[in-house]
Amino acid sequence: MNTARLSLVTVAVGALFLTGCQTTDMQMGSQSAKTVATGSAAGSASANTSSALERCASPLGTVSLIENQSAGWYTILRNEYRLPPTANLLRLLVQQSNCFVVVERGAAGMNAMSRERDLMASGEMRQGSNFGRGQMVASDYGLSPEIVFSNNNAGGLGGSLGGLVGGRYSGVLAAVGGNLQTKEASALLTLIDNRSGVQVAASEGSASKTDFGAFGSVFGSGGAGGLGGYTNTAQGKVISAAFMDAFNQMVVSLRNYKAQTVQGQGLGGGGRLGVDGGAAPSQTSAPAERAPARRRK
Repeated sequence: MNTARLSLVTVAVGALFLTGCQTTDMQMGSQSAKTVATGSAAGSASANTSSALERCASPLGTVSLIENQSAGWYTILRNEYRLPPTANLLRLLVQQSNCFVVVERGAAGMNAMSRERDLMASGEMRQGSNFGRGQMVASDYGLSPEIVFSNNNAGGLGGSLGGLVGGRYSGVLAAVGGNLQTKEASALLTLIDNRSGVQVAASEGSASKTDFGAFGSVFGSGGAGGLGGYTNTAQGKVISAAFMDAFNQMVVSLRNYKAQTVQGQGLGGGGRLGVDGGAAPSQTSAPAERAPARRRK
């Protein structure tokens, strides 16, 4: 019991010590505030990129981000977690990887381009401001993100810690353990060929993070109760890591990409799975014999 008491005191002293550090100077570029999607990208160059991000020697084509904003996962992302669109995150990851050239197809970006062309057409732009037709770059592929699941608290250790010690300290340690939260997320990426509509690649990624949450439930509203903002890792960081993992998985597969082929009629030619009343042509069937030509009288 003395050991348990000493451990509890240690936690309390550490919490109170950190309480005095709540007000600090502004730390621009703070590592604790970053996600795995960090640094910058300009063309094929990048700086301060995560070492965990896969890279390509040269781009595989152009890509646009397709985000289904009416999906249930997007509603949770926006309303519950208050996070920006995943397209913003993926733009950075994709350009830093140099695997694709990102082209704008978002509503805000397209509206801005249309506005400039309207100004050009109105005659209000200076001479030499070329916003004429035929300058936009085609999007070879569409990259569609989806959050499969996101768990803000995959389990606490409150009951376990309280049961290990027992006695009058069990409730306190249960509260401490209850703040040990594991955040988890799983993400899916799909790559579509925009010309044919064929799915080129798909990948899944996941990430988890264990946080030591706020001490408010242990020590009350005073003292260390305000530490939550310093000790909790935002769910957005876990989601970012899940998308990076999914993108890395996709890049690894694309390095060994081989196009799928359908024998016989080819893609979209009917397929090889015949059904009654509309059987697909069999590649092993013998060719039909030609009818003999009529003799001319």
